[in-house]
Amino acid sequence: MKEKKKLNLSKLQLKWKIFGFLLGFCALLLVILWLFQTILLDSFYREIKVMEIKSDASMIQNNINNAKIMQLITRLSQSSAESIDVMTLDGNALYTTDTLGNYKGHQGPEQNKMDLVLQAKNHNNVYLQYTSIHPQHSSDQKDGFVGKMPLGNGKPDKTLDYVKIVKTSSGESVAIVMSSIISPVNSTVTTLQYQLWVITGIMVILAVFLAFLIARHVSRPIEEINKSAKMLANGNCDTHFSGKGFREIVELSDTLNITATELSKVESLRRELMANISHDLRTPLSLIYSYAEMMHDFPDEITPEQTQTIMDETQRLSTLVNDVLDISKFETGIQELNTSAFNLTQSLKATIERTTELVKRDGYNISFIYDEEVIVNADEVKLTQAFYNFLINAINYTGKDKRIVVKQAIDIDRVKIEVIDTGDGILLENLPHIWDRYYKEDNHHKRSITGTGLGLSIAKKIIELHGGLYGVESQVGKGSTFWFSLTIQ
Repeated sequence: MKEKKKLNLSKLQLKWKIFGFLLGFCALLLVILWLFQTILLDSFYREIKVMEIKSDASMIQNNINNAKIMQLITRLSQSSAESIDVMTLDGNALYTTDTLGNYKGHQGPEQNKMDLVLQAKNHNNVYLQYTSIHPQHSSDQKDGFVGKMPLGNGKPDKTLDYVKIVKTSSGESVAIVMSSIISPVNSTVTTLQYQLWVITGIMVILAVFLAFLIARHVSRPIEEINKSAKMLANGNCDTHFSGKGFREIVELSDTLNITATELSKVESLRRELMANISHDLRTPLSLIYSYAEMMHDFPDEITPEQTQTIMDETQRLSTLVNDVLDISKFETGIQELNTSAFNLTQSLKATIERTTELVKRDGYNISFIYDEEVIVNADEVKLTQAFYNFLINAINYTGKDKRIVVKQAIDIDRVKIEVIDTGDGILLENLPHIWDRYYKEDNHHKRSITGTGLGLSIAKKIIELHGGLYGVESQVGKGSTFWFSLTIQ
């Protein structure tokens, strides 16, 4: 019951979070709309008018000597609602248009134009100004304006006056005088505000609807994944995750399925490892106890063979414990390399000789083939351990002829060491897995002639620490070749 309440609470929280995100996004959009459509609308309007009038002035300047200049001025005046005059600096009009109706300033029109030209002379031949204007009433129209009606709730309009002094092809300076009405946009802003209130209401309603719709679509697969995750946390590695909907949820589901599969493998291998280590521990402990009990009961009949057996089995236990500790150190990154330059060939030769002494009574024959001696920069102790593990693996699995061949080959700046046995070989599908932790090829644990059975995992970690390469080549019935390569000093 409590779990169900928690689940319902989490679903409600998810819906409110999604609603909050959508509402915040809508609020941001509305703020931007209000900002640009109301507060900044007048500023944008003014800037656009300035850009238009400057562009038209430049076009007139570029065509000042054109025979069809009057047609161009007329077209620009009509399309942009501008009054355009081209005049000499002493006030003589060359070309003129007037689309402003009867809007007048405080001075007469001609005097205004000459004042503007004078201002342009004093400002590097370019001048721009805003002037408040009031439309004049005609004698027969008391309640209206003659010309264009202002757009702004009875507030006065403004004219944008622009003057640019240019030279003609004959070298004469003329003034391009342009005026355009800038009407207040208050009524437009009011209209936009009403529209934005309606848009705000619609967006809030849509945000609520989409929030619950998306929350329902998102929360359902997450609930299923959460249930499966709890089963996985309780140790059920056969759990399957089925995520649907958004791509991220599907990818999360696939990742968790892979995780569950890998955890299942690790758990299976862990159980096998415990069983194998228990077997390897139980056998020497039983032998040690049996011989110790015999020596206790018959102290006068102690033989060197009995004490040797106890020492051998104790050494086996010590080696097993050390290998398990080494794997743990490599996995946690505790192991560090103490590198130095040393003769790899002589080190391999010494290891082979020591191992041969250990197994020669069992009839094993180990040969070492090389062309020249090689110097490498590596941790000699750990690298010797890796090679020794390869060698012991070959001894444990070689064929009835009990023959092992070690080859050293040089390829430009690298040296490759191969350990070749004549055993049963490894199935092709098992080759990628023999380096995995706890992996063994068959389900029948075999007590090694020497070593612990954990050597390949340790050897892999050591070679990786040295930045080397490693691998195995094998054919069923023809034996296997384990190899690793390092950079030559």
